[in-house]
Amino acid sequence: MSEAIVAAQAPGTDPASVPGASGARQFWRRLRTQRAALVAAAVVALLVLLALAAPLLTAIEGQDPTTYHPSLIDSARGGVPVGSFGGVSGDHWLGVEPQTGRDLFARLVYGARVSLGVALGATVVQVLVGVVVGVAAALGNRWIDQLLSRITDIFVAMPLMIMSLALLAIVPSSFPRPLLVALVIGLIAWGNTAKIVRAQTLTLKGLDYVSAARLSGWNTWRIARRELLPGLAAPVITYAALLVPMNISAEAALSFLGVGVKPPTPSWGQMLTAADVWYQAAPQYLLLPAGALLVTVLSLTVLGDGVRTALDPRAASRLRVGTGRKREAKADANTKKATADASAKKATADASAKKATADASAKKATADASAKQATADANVAKEAKA
Repeated sequence: MSEAIVAAQAPGTDPASVPGASGARQFWRRLRTQRAALVAAAVVALLVLLALAAPLLTAIEGQDPTTYHPSLIDSARGGVPVGSFGGVSGDHWLGVEPQTGRDLFARLVYGARVSLGVALGATVVQVLVGVVVGVAAALGNRWIDQLLSRITDIFVAMPLMIMSLALLAIVPSSFPRPLLVALVIGLIAWGNTAKIVRAQTLTLKGLDYVSAARLSGWNTWRIARRELLPGLAAPVITYAALLVPMNISAEAALSFLGVGVKPPTPSWGQMLTAADVWYQAAPQYLLLPAGALLVTVLSLTVLGDGVRTALDPRAASRLRVGTGRKREAKADANTKKATADASAKKATADASAKKATADASAKKATADASAKQATADANVAKEAKA
């Protein structure tokens, strides 16, 4: 059975919800109609490009994220950068870090690599574990379903920050820290993904085409791979798009608490940790990573909502930006006006039909009376002759 049949019969999905040839074209067409999502996608693409091109950009600037520049620090004032705007110059595009003199631009773009990489890695782990556990729970027998569901409930109830603090504190420092943070976040926070996948799999499991595949002799793995996974694509992709900004915030929080990425590896959360005492003397040291985090999380959230709406066009977008409300209000007003006009036309047509019916009934009654009178006259004439 093809993916098109899966998309057509799965509840809450349509052919555009499943990645495919025609579905992909419909998805991009719907996504292009959402201006906010397109702007967010452009911002995310720019951030990813900056992260990937970090070595090239820092080479053009002539700096790196780890070299100290003590000559650019005013030790008499406690390590404040020399010059205006935190030491901004042709050699240091965004200034330098207090106390160390490390280049802020280099640390910011290299920090984007760490923050985005950790978030994407954690999202991949969450999706993989959640899909496997959710599908296994939905397709297994009663005992397997109960066991996996209770394990999922335990992980959902776990406080992410506390568990991450405990795990990251006991792992040896020789283990690559960005990889460790991604694994810890992904292996703790997969519960909600598993719940969504299990619920959707149970819905798809009861459809006719899945029952037909089972009756034809397909095993459970083949049914899951050929019939269920295409129907799960839309909700999983949608939820994954919303997980990325959550994981960026989690990595920043862990680094801010001192158990995330360790120096000298730069990350936005680590920069915020070091900047908490410099917000008055060198505000740009705090504002740059905080602004980067805000823009990234906001853009990914708006993009995730746009992807959700494009994959499920029947669901209204939760984020209405710009003139979208005006267009929606205008469309609603036009719909109401068209409905009112149609109702008025229908009422007029009904009145005309009733009038025509009444006229026809009156004519029929007159004709019947005339016929009866003629019959009576004929009878009278016949009796008179008799």
